[in-house]
This record gives sequence, structure tokens and C-alpha cells, in this order.
Amino acid sequence: MKIAVIGSTHAGTAAVTNMAHLYPEADITVYERNDNVSFLSCGLALYVGGVVDDPQGLFYSSPEQLRELGISMRMQHDVKDIDTINQRIEAVNLVTGEFVTDYYDKLVMTTGSWPVTPPIEGIDLDNVLLAKNYNQANTIIEKAEHADHVTVVGAGYIGVELVEAFEKSGKRVTLIDGVDRILNKYLDAEFTDQVEEDFRHRGIDLRLGETVEKFEGKGSVQAVVTNKGRIETDLVIMCVGFRPNTNLLRGKVDMLDNGAIKVNEYMQTSDPAIFAAGDCCAVKYNPTGGHAYIPLATNAVRMGTLVARNLMRPVLKNVGTQGTSGLHIYDWNMASTGLTETSARLLGVHVKSITINEKHRPEFMPTAENVQLKVSYDPDSRKVAGAQVLSKADVTQSINTLSVCIQSGMTVDELGFVDFFFQPHFNQPWNFLNKAGLAAAQ
Repeated sequence: MKIAVIGSTHAGTAAVTNMAHLYPEADITVYERNDNVSFLSCGLALYVGGVVDDPQGLFYSSPEQLRELGISMRMQHDVKDIDTINQRIEAVNLVTGEFVTDYYDKLVMTTGSWPVTPPIEGIDLDNVLLAKNYNQANTIIEKAEHADHVTVVGAGYIGVELVEAFEKSGKRVTLIDGVDRILNKYLDAEFTDQVEEDFRHRGIDLRLGETVEKFEGKGSVQAVVTNKGRIETDLVIMCVGFRPNTNLLRGKVDMLDNGAIKVNEYMQTSDPAIFAAGDCCAVKYNPTGGHAYIPLATNAVRMGTLVARNLMRPVLKNVGTQGTSGLHIYDWNMASTGLTETSARLLGVHVKSITINEKHRPEFMPTAENVQLKVSYDPDSRKVAGAQVLSKADVTQSINTLSVCIQSGMTVDELGFVDFFFQPHFNQPWNFLNKAGLAAAQ
């Protein structure tokens, strides 16, 4: 059996590692356009900020390790065409220019995503950079050495992490986003307001509710022009989001409007010979029951593993995702899962919410930090639909607990009486998760 895998970051690496063990007789070939595999882009800002000294720690595999498993690794090969009728691949060796033709019995699409690059005048100027892969991270580090003022466009996770990294390294920093607040996809306003206040206190220039109209400069960027003003800058990092990298299968398998590949519970596309996993495909979103595009490394490694398990026959279903994620910025620990009030409103879903503010442990302890927790739930079924937490204490694991609650269909009333331990070093006799459930029941 010939298995072809296109792309080898999170999903691809998970898929081929498992396939090598499950199907030792199979002929497995990986096509990867980069010279590396498995780069943890979620650690990019830590690398740029110098928190991670050795970048090799951001790779959890290598082409050599995969070759040792018997996998044929065609690195720096760019796939140009997929003939799904004849099950044929055409690729080009980016080093030699040689064209390669290959065939497959099973095709695994793990092509990931690529940063969105809006058609903005001047975006091709030098020092307007993207932030996704290892080579781009190295370019950012190199260019930042000579920059006094850095502008980050996009206030999602990677954007705000880079803002922190640059500010800590002594740069003047501006953050631009077309939405009127940061992290709007993950947290509601009462949470992001506190983080924004901290940013402003540290001298970060927040330009929220502004859209970039053009970049100015002679050869290299010198200014960003928005709909509300002009910002002189030495370096621009574009972090405005990601799009699924699926042009190779456009019109050949079912996709969402944004190009994300639709898969069934066994990670199979509408073409029975093709499976997909990771940032290139949509995933079952448990809070709504529909398909959603949620490009997270956690989703990718799970889906890649499921592809390997289900490649020969359907044996293990994908249980779906809640889009659970967390972030540490300055002194703040924050995490979310499922629907926020903001995301529910955008999806046309009606939820009710309860917000509590509690100390994370008894106040007789040397320190006791405030915990702000918001739990959203369906007003009819009363099932937990989402949650958000913010604290200077690390209580983010509570969101993993609430992710399980959503996946298992727990009601907010049941949450009030879940058995959680009490120990003064860690929590209160009534856990703050219990208290949210009790408050919602009143």
C-alpha cells in the first residue's frame, strides 16, 4: 500500500509517526516544502523574546527521526497538482528544480495553514514580515535587532505574545487591530479590558478599531497608515489570522466557504481515498454540533493520530473539540473553552452566562489572587456551553475541566456539585467552579 502525506508539521508528524508503527509494510512518503518538520509555532513568541534559548526545543521530531521509522522524506518538495481520479501527485524539488510524479492508494492532507496577507499597498516592502514558521521566526529576530519601533498588526494570540516579547526587549510597540479590543475570539470584554489596561500602563500603543490602509517606505517600511492616522515604524509583523492551505484540492473535495476541508468522524474527506487533518480542515465543534475552523496544535495532533488509526477502516471516532486554549501574558493567566458571549452572538446562538470573582485560595494564606470566571450555558438544556478565566494565579487547568464538562454534556446545575478536593494551598472549600454552578442555579 502506498500512502502519500502532504505536509508535516503537527498533524502530519502525528499521522506518519503512528502510521509507521501501525502499517510497517506500507510505503509511506512525505512531501514537505520546508527543510524541517514539527515546528511548534505556538512557541514562536517565546523564541523571539529570548525565553527559549535553544530553538531545537521547539521541534519534537526531525526528518532524520522519521526516516529511521522507514518513512521516505521528500523535504523541500512542493506539490503542484493532485489528480484525484488517477490518484497521482506531481511535485517539484525546490533545490534542484526536478519534477517528481508519484501515485498513492491513500492520501493524507496535512498541509496546514498560512498567514492571511491582505492586499494592502506596500505589504511587499522589506521589514513587513509574517509570523508562522521557523524561518520567519529567525527573520523576525534578525530584523528586530536593528528596530527601535515595532508595529504588530493583529491582536490574536500570536500578536499579543509578540507585543509582550518586543516590549520586554525594550522596543517601542504599537498594536493595531480592526476590532475594538484584543483577543476578541477568545475572551469577552470584561476580561480583555483588564489586559488592555495593563498594556497601556506598560507604554504599549493600542490602536484598536483601526484598519491598515497602506505601508509607506522606500525599499523598507517606514510608516503604517491606518484609517485614523500614521505611525512611523521600523518593523511590521503581520498576525491577522490564518487561512487553510487547501488550493490543491479546491473543487475536488467538500470544503467550507473559507476553504477548510470537511471530514467525517473518521477524518475521511468526501473522496474515500483522501484523509485530512490539522489546520487545513474543519473540525466538529461540540458547542454547536457543526463544522468549524479552529487552527490549534492540540486539534492537529489529535486529528493526525485519528487519521492513522482510521486509514484502513473506521475504528475510532473524532469526539470533536471545544476550541480550548490558554495564554500567559505578563502577570496574567487566561484560558477559554467553547462559546463566549461574543462568539455565541456571532453564531446566532443564545446563551446565558454567570460571572464570579473569587480568591483562588483562603485569604489566611500568604497570597490569594482574584479569579474571574465566566460560564456560559444553554438556557433551555442548561448544558455548559463555554467558559473563560483570568487570574494572576495559574488556575487555567479549570478550563480543561470545563472542556470535559462541555464534551460530556454536563449541566451548569450539576457543575455546582462536582466533587473537587479542598486544600488551602490550592483552592477554597467551595471550588470556584462549584460556585459558578451554584450561582447559575439561583
